[in-house]
Amino acid sequence: MNKIPSFEKDHNTLQPGFHFSTLQQGVATFDLRFKKPNSGDFITPAALHSIEHMLATALRNGQAKDDVIYFGPMGCRTGFYLLTVNRSFHEAYDMVIAALNEALHMDTVPGAEKRECGNYLEHDLQGAKRECGKYLELLSSLHSEELAAEAEKFLSEGQK
Repeated sequence: MNKIPSFEKDHNTLQPGFHFSTLQQGVATFDLRFKKPNSGDFITPAALHSIEHMLATALRNGQAKDDVIYFGPMGCRTGFYLLTVNRSFHEAYDMVIAALNEALHMDTVPGAEKRECGNYLEHDLQGAKRECGKYLELLSSLHSEELAAEAEKFLSEGQK
């Protein structure tokens, strides 16, 4: 059985950041890596669940809402996947920045009522905001060369 693309990455060297992963049938997958893999520092399940609700809501209500295919957590609890169409690397990056800023201003976790969520008891608004704030700070600290390298991967994949 073939390995899926995310298992092809060397998780011993993968760093937190905003990474292009794949482009398949016009759908771009982005790796929103909040934490360094295998470091022992993981997003708590309750914060992960809340971030999923908060960012999915912000992304699906943003200017590019029709181009968001999926947003969801990684099972390893180190980040999230964002799947988009019709968006460049930089546009997807800007979408995430906007969604993070929106999440930081939320007073409640969207869709966290019993009738809306299959695990409504497991949410952590403050933990989610703390993780989103740290990730936003990380993204703001990325050097233009790092973003340019990821954008180049995106462009070269689109030309195949």
